[in-house]
Amino acid sequence: MPADVPDPDRVLAPLAGHEQLLLAVSGGPDSMALMLLAARWSLRETKRIAVATVDHGLRAEAAEEAALVGEWAQALGLPHHILRWEGEKPRTRIQERARTARYRLLAECARATGATAIVTAHHADDQAETILFRLARGSGIAGLAGMAPASRLDGLALLRPLLGLRKQALEALCEAAGQPFFRDPSNENPAYARARLRRLSTLLEQQGLSVDALLRLGARAARAEEALADAARAAAAALPAERGEGLFRVAAAPVAALPRELLRRVVAAEIERIGGSTARLERQERACDRLHEALAAGLSFKATLGGAEIALTTDTLTIRPEPPRRQGAARRP
Repeated sequence: MPADVPDPDRVLAPLAGHEQLLLAVSGGPDSMALMLLAARWSLRETKRIAVATVDHGLRAEAAEEAALVGEWAQALGLPHHILRWEGEKPRTRIQERARTARYRLLAECARATGATAIVTAHHADDQAETILFRLARGSGIAGLAGMAPASRLDGLALLRPLLGLRKQALEALCEAAGQPFFRDPSNENPAYARARLRRLSTLLEQQGLSVDALLRLGARAARAEEALADAARAAAAALPAERGEGLFRVAAAPVAALPRELLRRVVAAEIERIGGSTARLERQERACDRLHEALAAGLSFKATLGGAEIALTTDTLTIRPEPPRRQGAARRP
C-alpha cells in the first residue's frame, strides 16, 4: 500500500473491540472513505459491519443519493439501511436539530441491528472547524478539546477513527479507488455559521489560525480537561460529604478551600446526579461564582440549577432536588 494511502488496520484499530459496527455514511468523500477502509480492513470477515444513511428530507435529491449509497455499499459487500427523518421539519436551528435527529436514528438502527458501536467519518479538518466554532462562542476547556475519538451515545459507543486524517487524504483515497461521492451544498450555504467560518479559513490561516494550530489547541485543551476532571474527582472523593439519593451535604469549610474551577465541577457533578440534568456552562459559572463569594464571606446562599437546589448556611452546603413550584409562582406581576 502506498505510504500516502491510509492503512485500514492502523486507522480502524479503535474499532477492533466491537463485533458489530454501524457506519454512518452520507455519501460525502469522508464517509465514503470510511466505507472503503472498512471494506479493506483485515478484520472485516470477523466482524458484522453495516452501513446507514440518513435521509433528512431537506433536499429533493437526498432520497436518490441515499439509494445510490446503498448500491455502493452493496458493491463492497456491506448491508445498507436508509433512515428517514419523518414529520414536519423545524424552521429554526435546522442544522442542530437535524444533527440530533440523525444521531437518534443511528442509535435506533444500531440497537435494531445489534451493533454496539456507531462509527462516524469526522476527520481532522472537522475537528479544527469544531474547535474554531466553539472558540468563537467562548467555550470552556472541554469544548475547546473538540470531538473525542470515543464517546457514548444512548448507551452505545460513538467512535471517530478518522480524526487524525486530513480531508484531502480521504478524498484522495476515494479518487484512487475510483469511488464516486457527493458534495452537500449546505456545507457552502452562508446561512449557516460553520459555512461562514469556512469562508474565512484563508484569512484566519494568514493570522495563524491554521488547521494545525487549531488541532494543537484542541490537543492541549484535551490534556488540560483530563487533568482538571481527574483533580475534580479526587477533590470530590476527599470531601467528608454525606451522599444519598437526592442529597449532598458537606461542611462549608472544606468546600471553601477548593479552587473555583474545582468547586464548579464538584457542584455540577452533584447537580447532575441529583437534579438529573446538566446546566449550561455559563449558568454553572454564574451560580458557582456567587457560591464562592458567599463561602469566602461566610454568608448564606441559595440558588436552583439543573433541577437541583443549592443551599449554603454559615457552616453547611446542601444540594437536593429542586422543590416543586407552586402554581403561578413563576409568573411576575
